[in-house]
Formats: sequence, C-alpha cells, structure tokens
Amino acid sequence: MKKLQGTHIRSVGTVRNYEQRLIRITAYLQENRLGSLREMTPQRAVDYLQQRAGEVGQKTLDMERQALQAMMQYVTNQLAPGKTLEIIKSTATARLGTKKQPTLGRRLADQARAYTRQQMILIATRQAPHNSLSTEIAYAAGLRAHELLGLRRTHLQVPDERPANEMKFSGIRETTISYTVHGKGGLIREVRVPIPLAQRLERTRLAEPRVVKDRGINYQQFYGIGGGQPWSKSVSAASKGVLGWSNGAHGLRHTYAQERMAALQRHLPRKQALEVVSQEMGHFRPEITEVYLR
Repeated sequence: MKKLQGTHIRSVGTVRNYEQRLIRITAYLQENRLGSLREMTPQRAVDYLQQRAGEVGQKTLDMERQALQAMMQYVTNQLAPGKTLEIIKSTATARLGTKKQPTLGRRLADQARAYTRQQMILIATRQAPHNSLSTEIAYAAGLRAHELLGLRRTHLQVPDERPANEMKFSGIRETTISYTVHGKGGLIREVRVPIPLAQRLERTRLAEPRVVKDRGINYQQFYGIGGGQPWSKSVSAASKGVLGWSNGAHGLRHTYAQERMAALQRHLPRKQALEVVSQEMGHFRPEITEVYLR
C-alpha cells in the first residue's frame, strides 16, 4: 500500500488506515479459514463484508471496504478501474453494559456532539495559551485536530480546486482572513479565521517552520500553536475539568456546522445551505455534513 502513496492515494493517513484494516482483515481470514488476502475476489470481499456487518459499526465497515477496494484496484487487479465494491450496511447494535448513571449535564450533552460558545470559552480558559488559541480557532473555522498543524496563509499555499457554491463563506468573508490547511485525504482546502484570532495567530508565527509528527504522520508547522493528538487530549481534559464531561475536540466541528447552518438558513433554502457548509468543512458531500447536525 505504501507504493500507492503519492500516486493513486494522496494521503499518508489514508494509506496508514488502509494498511491497518488490511492487517485486521488478514487476521480475520486466517482465524476463520477463509483463504488469503491476495486471493480475495470482489464476490468474496462482499461475502466478507456481509459477515462483518453484524460485528462492527458502519465507519469500520466502510473503511474495510475502501481498503479492499484499493487493494483490488491497484495491487491485485481484481477490480477494473472505476469499479467499486457494493456498499454493505452495518447491522451491529451497541452492546449494553452496566454504566454509571449520567448527570443531567451529560444527558444534555449526549443529545448532540456540539459545544455551545460558552462551553468552548470555559474549555479554552482551562488550557495552556498555545492550546487555548487552537481551541478558539477550531471552533471558529471548523478545523480538525491535525489541520491546526498545517495552517498557512492562502497566498503561500493555494487551495486545491474544487466545485464551490457562490455562497461559500458568505456573511463571514469580510470579517475573516483566508488560510489553507491539509484536510482529510490530503486535500488542501481554504478555511476562514476571524480577524482578531488571525492577528493572535500571526503573533505566534515561527521564525522557521518545524516538522511535527502526529499519529505517525509528519506535518510542517508554521505557527506555535497546539494541534493534533496532544491538543485533542487537552480539549477533552479541560472539558471534563470544567463541564464534567467531554464531547472530544471533534465536537468543535459539530458546533461550526450547526452554527453555520443556522446562519445560512436565514436567507438560503436548507438544501443549498447544507451544500455550502459541506464545502466549507471539506466534505463536499452534504450527506456527511448531516451527521454533524444531529
């Protein structure tokens, strides 16, 4: 799979995830005497995924399908170019166990992954300055943890070309500064940082960029702010400290999606607003963004 990185697969993270899934699939095949990975055909792959559908959630099942698909397209040539494996739906249900009765605050938080602005501020005040600034930026721009590591001004790193609705960043373009980040799958996408936060960010600019390793991937960092797994852990710890619970750092992206949808729907139909938000978040598929609105 490493040979495909930079050619058929752009993202180092995607290659790593595929490798991990294929290792797990190999172990499963051996345990159940279902043959070898290299002998896998499209039909056997679907049979395997149907068996796994009752054991794992949809996210894991989709990742395994994509890993098998890439392997058969580019390595074993069992799938012709452009052909894909059938999408199988997970039928696994959450295992019930004995759990501590949640507090009222936790029950309210369980209704959605998002934080309120007030909760974000409380979290940020509990963090070290470099992580606190990252929390505010992630909240305002809808960033993933690793994206904070590669923030760079747009005139220094141009975003990849993607279809864009004319209303993208409408209502915030005049009060924000344009940056780019390395998004999921290696996509270089534009994000908008509010001017006051951008001014604080620029004061942390490094004299020389540094290489930071996060979850096995190297990132070139231009600002002295938090990001990646250490920042994500900081958010969770601070949230538990001041709120008694945590929605994780990714909850800040849920907040961005919900607040932007509310703002855009004041003058746009829901379908168009959803398309705009999906593009702003780097999804480009509105159905993915729907998950962030629950």
